Amino acid sequence: INPVDIQLTKPKILVYRFILAAFGGILLIFALLFALYFTQISDPYTQQVLSLAGDRERGYAIFEINCAACHGKYADGSVGPSLHHVPQRKSKINLIQQVVSGKTPPMPKFQPEAQEMADLLEYLEHL
Repeated sequence: INPVDIQLTKPKILVYRFILAAFGGILLIFALLFALYFTQISDPYTQQVLSLAGDRERGYAIFEINCAACHGKYADGSVGPSLHHVPQRKSKINLIQQVVSGKTPPMPKFQPEAQEMADLLEYLEHL
């Protein structure tokens, strides 16, 4: 074997290894995202909320009591962001997680009863 041929094949092998590693990394990211989604959708509270029909008027009352101080009386933002068109930016599952987690300070952790959460989602969908 000619030493020049060996030197020319080494970069090809490195490129193939890089492509394989990048592909593996992408697959790992997709697997983690799928696992996160499956964990969220399999949450009993989330499943219960999604199985219920919400009432917009009751949702507004819940919003006024628990959310309006930060998001504004008309949900147009104050301390917290505007919630207009929020269902176009976040799925119902993500909205539920946002409300109940308290992971986005200064928003407090808040876990309403499942029917109340369904009502709140119904109200938010019509902003």
